[in-house]
Amino acid sequence: MDAWPELNYSAWKDTLETLHMNLQIVGKARLALTPFEPQWANVPLYLSARGLTTTPMEYAGLIFQIDVDLVVHEVIIQTVRGETQRVALTARSVADFYADFMSNLHALGIDPEFRPIPSEVDDPVPFAEDTVHATYDPESANRFWRVLSQVDLVLKEHRSRFRGRTSPVHFFWGSFDLALTRFSGRGAEPPPGAGIIRRMSADAEEICAGFWPGDQRYPRPAFFSYTYPKPDGIEQQVIQPHGAAWSTELGEFALPYEDVRTSASPERAILQFFESTYAAGASLARWDPHLVIERAR
Repeated sequence: MDAWPELNYSAWKDTLETLHMNLQIVGKARLALTPFEPQWANVPLYLSARGLTTTPMEYAGLIFQIDVDLVVHEVIIQTVRGETQRVALTARSVADFYADFMSNLHALGIDPEFRPIPSEVDDPVPFAEDTVHATYDPESANRFWRVLSQVDLVLKEHRSRFRGRTSPVHFFWGSFDLALTRFSGRGAEPPPGAGIIRRMSADAEEICAGFWPGDQRYPRPAFFSYTYPKPDGIEQQVIQPHGAAWSTELGEFALPYEDVRTSASPERAILQFFESTYAAGASLARWDPHLVIERAR
């Protein structure tokens, strides 16, 4: 229970929304300063021992990194010249955080150009005008990171069994989920009328698994899994463990976090979910069965 703490959506949703917007600001700096990779692989953040990180980037010859420390609750900008700038994560508006963050980047001579509006959210408010999101409870933010740190390790275990191309385990600041994607090696057509995000990410057959803290549409944290393109009949496939099911709200398989954290072995329950949903999608989509290494018995 200590390793898998309670994560009640309604109890921390205001902090979640503020943290989401603040991480979008950090993430957009990474997006602006890294070369595009297939499936937006240059976009996400990565887990660190204290929170999340961009990994090293470059602006006008200066190499630097941005770390989001969810232990002491600050964003740390560090350069190879030894300079460090710190931006507090605290109960203040997104507009104030945005101004402070950009001021600290400018102090180092860094000026990333990006669209200063949130992505992948309903009714986005420009960062400089967002005085609505201003709640930040450090304990709740730290609890979320502790969950992510556990899920990160399980996703890496799941990744280790795949012979084909996979993404790293990474955190998407737009959709606000920690995910791993496996690829069949075959291309796919993006959905008709897809926006730029879907056009650039849905051009390959994939099976994605991950964890998400929930939102107003689905107000509970859950593990998820989907196959793209969606095979006919996947909704009827039998998956594991008990409690996992097809979610009509999400259009994918979901396993409530609460079921996992109170189980005898959370790690085993998560792997059962990831592996059974992969098997269901891969079988229906006729993926090469040799892509998966059989687990030692």
